[in-house]
Amino acid sequence: MSAAAEVLPVVLSDPSEFRPEVKEASKFRDFRIHNVPEHVVRTYDLMHTHQTLEFVKGRHEYWGRLDHGYLTILEALEKLNDLVDESDPDIDLPNSFHAFQTAEGIRKNHPDKDWLQVAGLIHDAGKLMALWGEKQWAVVGDTFPVGCRPDPSIVFGVESFAKNPDMKNPKLNTRLGMYEEHCGLDKVYMSWGHDEYLYQVLQVNTHSLPEEALYMVRYHSFYPWHTSGAYKYLTNNKDEAMLKWIREFNQFDLYTKAPEMPDVESLYDYYEGLLKKYVPGKLRW
Repeated sequence: MSAAAEVLPVVLSDPSEFRPEVKEASKFRDFRIHNVPEHVVRTYDLMHTHQTLEFVKGRHEYWGRLDHGYLTILEALEKLNDLVDESDPDIDLPNSFHAFQTAEGIRKNHPDKDWLQVAGLIHDAGKLMALWGEKQWAVVGDTFPVGCRPDPSIVFGVESFAKNPDMKNPKLNTRLGMYEEHCGLDKVYMSWGHDEYLYQVLQVNTHSLPEEALYMVRYHSFYPWHTSGAYKYLTNNKDEAMLKWIREFNQFDLYTKAPEMPDVESLYDYYEGLLKKYVPGKLRW
């Protein structure tokens, strides 16, 4: 565990302390087929049909070149004013709003953990891919391992995964597939999306975020694991030690979604200062 975590031990929060009174917690992430817009179902259907191991490896190669531009985090967030996440059943506001909602929720409950606030602010910045031509089913939504049999907890997975070519490959359609028991998530290919992309961006640019923050960035959309308890046969001790941080982060990522927006203009200087400390300057994207 990083020095940041040792100095500032995690204290799990009660979501009721900060959850907006817009709707009850049980109504977030309601993926019942008759309760979500058609475009949400369509996005997941395309994702589960086309996110094969070969596709994911190709996206790693293409986006891993990091040749799409040089932007600061705040410039990236400004561009997300033009993006509405097609997979989100809870809110249909531009994605930049959610960044500040999440960061402010964390700031309220963890005023002494500025690195955690930064993680909340930046966690969805990888969705820039959608503005640079990537289809949303390869950018947004819940992530899952490819190269092995999908878990039943994956939303809308039963019918759509049946159309995935990997499910006809005996090397990839079993419980472990191409992996070994408890190999660790760093050895697992996840479905391609904004989590992995931003993680790769941070890996090659200057930052001083602790490892806990990197785990939040990389796996915050891996709901089958951190919320449903699936795929534990692929995780190792390090992954399990980091799980409490991802679950803590998830409360703010999920329950701060609301139509009301913080006054971003009044917050700008504060978060600009934090970014200079943890993720300074222009990044290669």
